[in-house]
Amino acid sequence: MSWWGKIVGGTFGFMMGGPLGAVMGAALGNYFDGGLEGIALDDSLGIGATERVQSAFFTTTFAVMGYIAKSDGKVTRDEIELAEQVMQRMHLTSEQRVLAINLFNEGKKESFPLDDVLAQFKRETFRRRNLVQMFLEILISTALADGSLHGDEERTLQHIAAQLNWRPEEFFRLLRMVSGQAQFGDIRAESKKLDAAYELLGVQESITDQELKKSYRRLMNQHHPDKLVAKGLPEEMIDIATQKTQDIKAAYELIKKHRS
Repeated sequence: MSWWGKIVGGTFGFMMGGPLGAVMGAALGNYFDGGLEGIALDDSLGIGATERVQSAFFTTTFAVMGYIAKSDGKVTRDEIELAEQVMQRMHLTSEQRVLAINLFNEGKKESFPLDDVLAQFKRETFRRRNLVQMFLEILISTALADGSLHGDEERTLQHIAAQLNWRPEEFFRLLRMVSGQAQFGDIRAESKKLDAAYELLGVQESITDQELKKSYRRLMNQHHPDKLVAKGLPEEMIDIATQKTQDIKAAYELIKKHRS
């Protein structure tokens, strides 16, 4: 049974308790008539179980997206539209969409316990670095949705990355890559698109062909949809990972074309 199937089935042990369980519980409060009181608990899913990790990823992603959107003092229409785009690309059911919106709104609250949520998320996704990277990429995309990265947003993103054991240089490299992907999809001028392609792949123009191929293969492996789902990416998010691999491949092919 999928993580969503566990929710519909009324077994909530996979909610893990703690701050993530509290956030999920608050977001689910309106889903069931009369709230969650009296719902059976299933504590059979320990840390590392696929449905448990999927639930943790879904919960943390949408809640922290809301936190990021609010971090510069206001939630812009672009940031809301990005969240809606993520939901659309996940092909969420109407019930799942309501849950995602509720989680987003929970993250916007002044009382949202960011550090506690991140600490639990780190435990739940133990040694799943590629999964955490996908999480950070979605958050960075949220912050960049309005076309610029505000100081408060960047500081918040740095803090989140640090809480998840990402070094500053690793975070800024990821920031350049996600920014490059955003530009790569929008730019039409060939020369500027080529610059964005290098950024998307996280490499310098001076890189050798051999190093370029190595970087490309590493990125494709990191974002392989099936591998990410196996590590706990909700299956609903597979299209997001697929789009990422398509952009990586397109950037690599463009660079190869210019080099030949």
